[in-house]
Amino acid sequence: MSFVAIGLVLLSGFVHAIWNLFAKKSMNKHVFLWLCYATSVLVFSPYLWTEGTSLTHVHSSEWLVIAASVGLHGAYIYMLAVTYEIGDLSQVYPIMRGTSPLLVPFIGVLVLGEQLRLLGWFGVACIVFGIYIAGNLRLSGLWHRRNRAIWLALCVGVLITTYTVVDKVAIRSVPPQLLTELTNIGNFLTLSLIVMRQQGIKKEWRMNWRTIVLGGVLSPGGYILFLKAMALSPVSQLAPMREIGTVFGTVMGVFLLHEPQGRKRLWASVLITAGVVLLAQ
Repeated sequence: MSFVAIGLVLLSGFVHAIWNLFAKKSMNKHVFLWLCYATSVLVFSPYLWTEGTSLTHVHSSEWLVIAASVGLHGAYIYMLAVTYEIGDLSQVYPIMRGTSPLLVPFIGVLVLGEQLRLLGWFGVACIVFGIYIAGNLRLSGLWHRRNRAIWLALCVGVLITTYTVVDKVAIRSVPPQLLTELTNIGNFLTLSLIVMRQQGIKKEWRMNWRTIVLGGVLSPGGYILFLKAMALSPVSQLAPMREIGTVFGTVMGVFLLHEPQGRKRLWASVLITAGVVLLAQ
C-alpha cells in the first residue's frame, strides 16, 4: 500500500473528526450544516469550471451511480444533524464510524458466501462490544426511546458504508474533486428543504461563522483526501484505516466538550478501532 495513501487516509480521519466537533457544538445542527455546505459549494465551485467538461463523457449508467452518490450523501448529512441533536459526540461518533467496517464482512459472509478468519471474527466481536459500551446500551428495553441516538448513529453508519462503496465506483467516471462538489450541491439542496422552514439562520452565522467557514472547507476537503487515497489503493484496505478518526472524535468529545462517561467511551473507541484493524488483516 502506498505511504502517500496511508498519510491521506489518516489526515482525512482527523479532519473528519474536527468538523464533526464543530457540528456538535453548533446551536441548530441543520442550519449549521446548511451554512457549511453553502460555503463548500462556493469554495469548491472552480472544480465545476476546470473539470466539469469531463461530465460530457459520462454515460447514462454512470450518471445513475453519480446520482446515487449525491442522494446517499444528502440522506447522510440529514441523518447526521438529527443524530447530533440528541446524542453526545463521544457516544454516537464511534458507533457511526464503527458500523461501516462491521457491516462489510457480514455482507460478505451472509450474502456472498465468503469466509472470515478467526482473527476477523475477533475483530467483529471487538467492534460489537465497543458499540455496546459507547452507546451504554441496555438489553432490556432495547427499543426504548433512550436508545434512539444509538439507532440513529447505526443508520448513519449504514449510509457511510453505502456511499463509500458507491463513490469508489463513481470516481472511475469523474474526478474526486468534481464528485465532491456535486455532493456538496446535493447536501446543500437537501438541507435547504429543512432549513427554509426554520428560524435562526442569522443567529447561527453570527455566533459560529468562523467554524462554519472552516467546516465548509474541512468537510469536503477531508473527503477529497480519502477519495484521492482510494484512487491509489483498494478501498478494502483504506476504509478500515480511516476509522482511526473514531478515537480522534471520542477524545474531542470527552476532553473538549466535557461529555460524561469519558473513560468508558475512550475504551470503546479503542476497541472499535482495534476491531477494524483486525478485520483488515
